[in-house]
Amino acid sequence: MKILVVGGGGREHAIVKKLAESRKVESLYCAPGNGGISQLAECFPVKATDLEGQLALAKKLKVDMVVVAPDDPLCLGLVDLLEQNGIRAFGPRKNAAILEGSKVFSKQLMKQYGIPTAKYAVFDDMQAALEYVAQQPAPIVVKAEGLALGKGVIIAQTQQEAADAVHSMMQDKAFGDAGNRIVIEEFLTGTEVTVLAFTDGKTLVPMVSSKDHKRALDGDKGLNTGGMGTISPNPAYTDEIAQRCMAEIFLPTVEAMRAEGRTFKGCLYFGLMLTQDGPKVIEYNARFGDPETQVVLPRLESDLCEIFDAIIDERLAEIPVHWKPGAAACIVIASGGYPVKYQSGYPIEGLEQAEAMQDVTVYHAGTKLENGRFLTAGGRVLGVTATGETLEAALTQAYAAVEKIHFQDAHYRHDIGRTK
Repeated sequence: MKILVVGGGGREHAIVKKLAESRKVESLYCAPGNGGISQLAECFPVKATDLEGQLALAKKLKVDMVVVAPDDPLCLGLVDLLEQNGIRAFGPRKNAAILEGSKVFSKQLMKQYGIPTAKYAVFDDMQAALEYVAQQPAPIVVKAEGLALGKGVIIAQTQQEAADAVHSMMQDKAFGDAGNRIVIEEFLTGTEVTVLAFTDGKTLVPMVSSKDHKRALDGDKGLNTGGMGTISPNPAYTDEIAQRCMAEIFLPTVEAMRAEGRTFKGCLYFGLMLTQDGPKVIEYNARFGDPETQVVLPRLESDLCEIFDAIIDERLAEIPVHWKPGAAACIVIASGGYPVKYQSGYPIEGLEQAEAMQDVTVYHAGTKLENGRFLTAGGRVLGVTATGETLEAALTQAYAAVEKIHFQDAHYRHDIGRTK
C-alpha cells in the first residue's frame, strides 16, 4: 500500500515509524512532515490545513490511504473531501470530529447521554461569564470552545485568575475565534489518565493507558503546554477502573455519536480524571494525542496498517490488537521559552548517540533537515522515548538518552513519570 500521512509533528513521526514496520506498506509519504520523518517517508511542503492541496497530493501520488493525524484538518473536513473523491482515509469525518472541535458540543453530548463529566456552564457573553465566575469556588477551569493547539484550557487558582482568563479569551482573543464561546467548569480533583482507543463506530478497542505532563516546568508548575512528556502505562489505571471506563464512558460515547448520526471512526482520545466519585471525562480529542502516541505506539505489537484498514471498512472486530508488556516513557525536549516566545534554527547535536542506545527512539516534533544537519524548527523539538520492563527502567533509559542531545536553550522537565 501507498500511504500519505497528513501532519508534521512527533505524533506523525510515531505513526509513520509504526506504519513503516508493516509488510503491507510499500511507500510512505508525509505532508508537510519534518526532518526526522523525512528519513522514513518522502515529505511534501503542503500544510495540513490546505485541504485542496492535500487532496491534489493524494491524487498525484495515487495513494491507497490517507491518515489524517492533526485536529485542524479533521475538523475542517479533510476526511470528507478525500472520501468524496474516492480516496480511503483514516480519521473521523467533520461531523464526528466536532467532538474535539467544539467543547460545547461534547459537554452537551455527555450531559444528554449521562456520560460522567464536570459540571459546567457555557457563555458567549463576557459580562455574564464574569458574573458567573464571581460566584464559583476556586480553582475554576476556563476553556475556549474551539481548537487552540491544546493550550485553550486555563486552570485558574483564584476568581481573579478566572476573570483574567475570560478577558484573555473573549476580549483579547488570545486563542482567536476559538474563544468566542467559552466553557466554565468545576475543577475536578484526582489522577489524570489518557486512554486512546481505536474505533470503527461499532467496535471500540482501547489502547494501553498513558499519563501526560502538561505544565512547562518541574513540579507541574508553569504554563500549560501541548505536553512535556508521557509515560505508559498509567500506574493509577487499574483493570477495575478500565472496566468501569469501558462501561460508563467509552462505549456510551461511541453509541451516543452513532445515535446522533455522527458515527466516529478513527482514534478517539479520552482525557479522564479518576475522582472519588469514579472516572469522569475532562476532554475528548478526535485523534491520536501528542505526545501520548510516542509512548503508546511503541508498545503496539499488531500491524497498524491492518488496524487502520479495518477501521475504514468497519471490521475492527475481526482484527486482533496486541500490546507488548512493560512500559514506555517519553521526555519532550523543547525550545527555551516555549510555550510563549522561543528562537528556532539551532543545530541539534547528539541524535545518533541517543538513538544508538538500546530501546530508545527519538521522535522529531519540530525539526528540519538542512544540508545534512538537523535544526530546531518549533516549540517542542524532540520526544525521546525509551521502553523497558518497568516504568523506572524506561524512565532511566529515556533520561540517559536526553543527556546525549544538545542544542542552544534546550529545555526539558526532570520529573516526568515521577510526579503525581
